[in-house]
Amino acid sequence: MKDISTNDSNLLVMVIDTNPFEWEHPSAPLKLNEALQHILAFMNAHLAGRHDNKLAVIASHVGVRYNGKFLYPTPNEPIPGGKVPTKKDANAYQSFKVVNEAVLEGVERLLRDPKPTLEEKDLGSSKIAASLSLGLCYINQTLKLDALGHIKPRILVLTVSPDSSSDYIPIMNCIFSAQKANIPIDVCKIWGEDAVFLQQAAHITEGIYMRPNDPRGLLQVLMFSFLPDMFARSYLYLPGQDQVDFRAACFCHKKIVDIGFVCSVCLSIFCSFSPVCSTCRTKFAFQPLLNPARRLGAKAGVSNPGSPRPSTPTTPSQ
Repeated sequence: MKDISTNDSNLLVMVIDTNPFEWEHPSAPLKLNEALQHILAFMNAHLAGRHDNKLAVIASHVGVRYNGKFLYPTPNEPIPGGKVPTKKDANAYQSFKVVNEAVLEGVERLLRDPKPTLEEKDLGSSKIAASLSLGLCYINQTLKLDALGHIKPRILVLTVSPDSSSDYIPIMNCIFSAQKANIPIDVCKIWGEDAVFLQQAAHITEGIYMRPNDPRGLLQVLMFSFLPDMFARSYLYLPGQDQVDFRAACFCHKKIVDIGFVCSVCLSIFCSFSPVCSTCRTKFAFQPLLNPARRLGAKAGVSNPGSPRPSTPTTPSQ
């Protein structure tokens, strides 16, 4: 990040994974309602850090009907009479109360909807890529309204779902868009295996990726690792990644592969050789390399099956 000072306000866009299949799993160490209490306290701490700090919360849900849903700020709905009912509590800071109620009501509304079917579960995990796209669009709109350029945005993803190989291309598009706009993507994998694509997102955009040892201490992790802004991070020693998994998903079967074939024109990745690229329709004029057994056979003088035998010239008898 360039040109960061103490006079800059911070825009934090939070993407919360609300996948009911993961939160309601019997082996889940933390329930969604418990995690929300930690997350709300973290949101309030971010707003309390500076008077002009801004916050946006997006829910990443499961199902074909959801492509990311804003929990806060919510669009203003027309109310008959033109009056907006407000309930003020003298014992609560009004800004905190508005954010907390909006997030809790939004999550409750999502969970009241019909639960996604098992077929929708098999299509992939929660819509992280769609939520990232929504967050980047919101950041772009906010920055255009900031004439002085004093708003520094960042994205924080709280996820419990595994990687969805079908979202590889959309997620990579979001990663490179965030990198170009100098928007760091922080990732907190609350539990489960490491998210390969989100690991790459944090590494490429110079964000923080962390998986807590004990999810029950989520608030402590959020406060000490993800609350500092980009200016404060330059003076802190924050957790980093020892190893980053840079595996990709093939374009043909949407599976994560270690070794694959890459199109030299459009850089599409395939798990098996194809004479024609299914993305850009480029035709390849070469053949794939032989496997080691066939190469050894060729060196020993054994001809390949189906290949023409070399003709030996015959000398006329005297």
